Parts: sequence; structure tokens; C-alpha cells
Amino acid sequence: MGRIEELKGKNGRNTEDILLKTDVLKDSPALDVLSEFYGVEKVESIPEDDIDYELIKQFPISFAKRFRILPISKDNGTLKVVFAPPQELYALDEVRSRFNCSLETYIALERVLTDSINRVYEQGKDVVSEDINEGSGLSDMEFTEPQDLIEAEDEAPIIKFINTLLFQAVREHASDIHIECFEKEVLVRFRKDGILHDVTKVPKTVQSSVISRVKIMSELDIAERRKPQDGSIRLKIGGRDIDVRVSTVPTSWGESVVMRLLYRSSVLMSFEQLGLEGEKLETVESLIKCPHGIILVTGPTGSGKTTSLYAALQRINLPDKKIITIEDPVEYQIQGINQIQVNTKVGLTFANGLRSILRQDPDVILVGEIRDRETADISMNASLTGHLVFSTLHTNDSVSAVTRLADMGVESFLIASTLSAVIAQRLVRILCTQCREQYVPVDEELGRIGLAREACPEGKIYRAKGCQECMETGFSGRIAIFEILLIDDELKNTILTHPDSSTLKEKALRNGLITLRMDGADKVAKGITSIDEVLRVTEEELAES
Repeated sequence: MGRIEELKGKNGRNTEDILLKTDVLKDSPALDVLSEFYGVEKVESIPEDDIDYELIKQFPISFAKRFRILPISKDNGTLKVVFAPPQELYALDEVRSRFNCSLETYIALERVLTDSINRVYEQGKDVVSEDINEGSGLSDMEFTEPQDLIEAEDEAPIIKFINTLLFQAVREHASDIHIECFEKEVLVRFRKDGILHDVTKVPKTVQSSVISRVKIMSELDIAERRKPQDGSIRLKIGGRDIDVRVSTVPTSWGESVVMRLLYRSSVLMSFEQLGLEGEKLETVESLIKCPHGIILVTGPTGSGKTTSLYAALQRINLPDKKIITIEDPVEYQIQGINQIQVNTKVGLTFANGLRSILRQDPDVILVGEIRDRETADISMNASLTGHLVFSTLHTNDSVSAVTRLADMGVESFLIASTLSAVIAQRLVRILCTQCREQYVPVDEELGRIGLAREACPEGKIYRAKGCQECMETGFSGRIAIFEILLIDDELKNTILTHPDSSTLKEKALRNGLITLRMDGADKVAKGITSIDEVLRVTEEELAES
């Protein structure tokens, strides 16, 4: 140790750096020096008979390799662990927290520990796999393209389980994966076509390992369990690039994890794929070709607003137009369009970003969401100066967007002079064409969505049944229903009188407004969706009528 102190004074380096990066250990037994430096007992080997494989099941191999720590056994509330230098202090704290006990630490050379980790996890593979399989057949799935699924260091069971989970979610076109911790089990659910479905249950014994694996993949702090965290994963599955947004929040029985999967194919769609046709399609086409004005898309979260806006931008993304967006977040990069990500940490808000955009000589501007009066005022003034502006609002229908802007404090004359149209939308599930069932509805059923029997071919419509093709759901895919409010001269004059939503809606209906429910009824008559689906997404409208 005297030689080490001499090197410290000469080079200004810390003790651990000298131990690991110089040849000072050449003339001394390395393990003895390390043991003295760290103040813990040494182990020259780790006998396999000493390993408790029940502990291994709760400890991710990725963590063991990254931080060079291996749990050995637990006795009377004390956990015996072996580590190799260099060691991060918070890693030992994480182990202490994970097992809720005190630690008895030992030190080993890195090569000894690495060999033990590889050997232990290989032998423990069957034990962990059995535990996962008790709750699910999910891990039995065979990967068709494992080489591009995840850039994984190894094939440990927990890693395989998460990989399989992601693979199956993509295969089933799920938009979200939910991992929820309860008292006796961990529930995994997929959101498909807007509806949550149970997928599997994971044993409580592997809860920490599963969540830690997701955190490591999304570069989150695995030691932080008290605060919500957000991260992301970029991966390739079956040749498709997938962005995964990860959110964790602490709950009573452990952390809840939600992974949102973003696919290019689901974000970049045409108007026709979205469900616009006929007169509605012509109306939207003419609106987006206007040189100025504001077009708002409204609806709750998950109603397809961003997808519709991207479809509009793609349609007008031509060499003679400069298009700039400010979004939170940027869901997908579109070639030829300048996209800005909101970053409140550095003061880049919708309002501040919009001011900067106006100095960039744009023709078309997309504002991800109008959240306050400042953003609304800047957007409307931008349209007055010759820009076409797209944005979104969270309202139940089209006419409520007008009153929402007024509630924000936007002057009525500004709304009337700049607002071109409001498009409200919802997503309904499409009936599976392999198993949908034709039937004759009763008058009361048709009346609930205002559908005339004459509008139905032979007086019949379709309902969901369920088959192997649609995984017994009765549905396959989604399509939008729309409500397009055109702000004509008559409505402009009405807006100037500060009307409430009901007055404005009455006026719009007299002028021929086709509501969400009406558009849904049309898709029911065409056999695209069911009455129950339309009722599910238009509850607010039914309550108002």
C-alpha cells in the first residue's frame, strides 16, 4: 500500500484508479491488495454448491454483468454477495433495496466473478424459465427473426421474456404494453384497437427482474423506484423499426410500466386509409389547399388526431412549400418537413417555438396542441399573416372547440376571422370480415344511433362474432369517424355573438353538419363497424341528445 500512496502523490490519481490501471499489483497478490483497499474479505473462487438459485431468479443477469455483482445466499436477513472492482456504490444500495436486507460483501477478481456469472445463469436458466411458464405460455413462443429483435448481451430467460413480449405485441398490432404489479402477481396487458386485453400473468418472484430489464433497455435508473420515469427504446422487429416510449410510476405493489409502440405504418396513413371518402374527402382536400387559415382537429387522447394531421401534411408536402412543425413529442420523422420537439427544460414551449417558426419563412405550420391563450393568439395571428396553421384541441366535438378557444380568452373576432374548420374524430374498430355476423336489428337498436332501416342493405347490418383470424375479438383494425364543422359566413357572424356550444351546434346542424354519430351510422350501414362500437365512442354525443 506504501507504493500506491507514492503513486497517488506523484500522479494525482485516486487509489482505485491506480490499482486497476497500473502494474502496481504485479509484485503483490492482487486479491490481497484489493481486499485491503475495499475493507472486505476475499474469495478466490465461487463454488456452485454455495449458490441459491432462488435468489438468481430475482436478479437480472444484465445487472449482474454490468455492475459485477453476484448474490450467493441469504441467511437470517443477511445477503451474501460477491463483487469485483471497480464498484459503483449505488449498485450495492440497489441490491440492498431489492432484497430488503443487510449485505455481507466479499471481493473477487473480475475474471473469477465473470466466469461464475456466466456459469450460474446458464445452469439457472431452466429454473427461471419454469417460474415464468407457470404464469404464461408467452415465453414458449419461437422468434422468427431473433437476430434483429434486441441488441441483447445474452439469452437469459428474463431477456427472452421481454423480447417475446415485444415481438408478440408487434405481431398483434398492439399500441401499448402494460405491466402492472399487484399483491400476488404481475399482470401483462396489451391495448389493441383501443381496448385493453389480458395477455399473461407473471409470478411475483420475477417482478423486479422484469421491470429492471425494461428500465435497462430504456436507459432508466433501476435504483429509482420512488419517482415516475420516462425513457425510450429503439429496436427492430421483423425488419420493422419500432420506437417504444416507456413510462414507469410507483404503485402500492411495485412499479407500473407502460410501453407505447410507435409504428411508421400506423402513423403515416392516407386520408382514404383513415376513413375519409366521398364528400368529406373532397371537403378536407380543399381545406388543406387553402393558403391561410386555421384547421383544428379535436378529440380525446388516442383518437387519431396526430395521424390525421400527418396525413394532411403528407398530402401538401410539395417542393414549393416549407412546412414546419412543433410537437410534443415528434412521433415520426417525415421527409421534407422541419420538425421541432418541445423541450420545456430549456424554455422551448409551443408558444416560444411558434414565435421562432414565424421567422423561418414557413408556408404551413403544425402546432402539436393549443394549450393556452398565448399559443392560440400566436397561431391565429400567424394565419392572419398568410400561413396555413394546423393544430389540435382536446374537446368532445367540433363546436366545443370554438367555445374552448373563447374560454381561453381568445377574442371572438379573432376566432371568426381565422378559423377555417374544426374536424372532430374518433376511432372505431373494424368488424372482422372473416367472422362478422349479419342480422336484422330491432328498431330501438337502430334508433340509438339514428340509423334508418332503409339505409341498411336488405334491412340488415353486421355485428362482431370472433374467430381465430381476429383472435376471438370480432374486430381487426380501426377506422375513423369524422365530424367536419366548416366555418362559413353565417357561423362567423354567430361566433361574434359569443354563443354557447348548444346554440352553435343547433346552427351548424341546420346548415347540414354531419355529426360523429351520423358518420358512425353510415359506417354501420356499410358493414364496416357495429352499433355497439359507435355507441362506445360517441357516449358524450348521446348524453347531449
